[in-house]
Amino acid sequence: RPENVIISGGTLKIIAKKETYSGSAYTSARILTKDKFSFKYGKIEFSAKLPTGVGTWPAVWSLGNNINTVGWPACGEIDFMEHVGAQQNKIFGTLHYPGFSGGNAVGGTVVISNASSAFHKYTVEWTAASIRFSVDDVPFFTFTNSASLPFNQNFFMIMNVAMGGNFGGPVDPAFISSAMEVDYIRVYQ
Repeated sequence: RPENVIISGGTLKIIAKKETYSGSAYTSARILTKDKFSFKYGKIEFSAKLPTGVGTWPAVWSLGNNINTVGWPACGEIDFMEHVGAQQNKIFGTLHYPGFSGGNAVGGTVVISNASSAFHKYTVEWTAASIRFSVDDVPFFTFTNSASLPFNQNFFMIMNVAMGGNFGGPVDPAFISSAMEVDYIRVYQ
């Protein structure tokens, strides 16, 4: 919902709120570049503070442009950064593709301090040979890419704060509101 996205103080805020709307108990927002901007290979870098609260699930991620024709996971998915409130300060970098999707995806994690109270720099360097994930310039997972995988085509980007779900888990009944605050997001090619 547009009410869940604001720009103030020089940053973008995607706000998850406990409120009843269209049959759901929570509202939030997602921003996607589908049919507007996509890219193949490059360095993706963004600076963000993550929301707090058990059940929050902020992410900056991408899907292959061919999702409408081949579906998921054949299109491929690169999760540049995911976080779940039940595992405060644990950052996930994950790849989904045929045979390795959902709970069977391939990825790595790193625990950082103050993920929700300070800005951290999240970086993914994506080439035909590898996909490397870093936080604050410290690599924590490298994936070997190859021509047989779906990570060699244009991808579009998505930023969102989900609530609950298979990965986010049950939402704390005391949750009221929290935001992912993004200082910048850049793609270098």
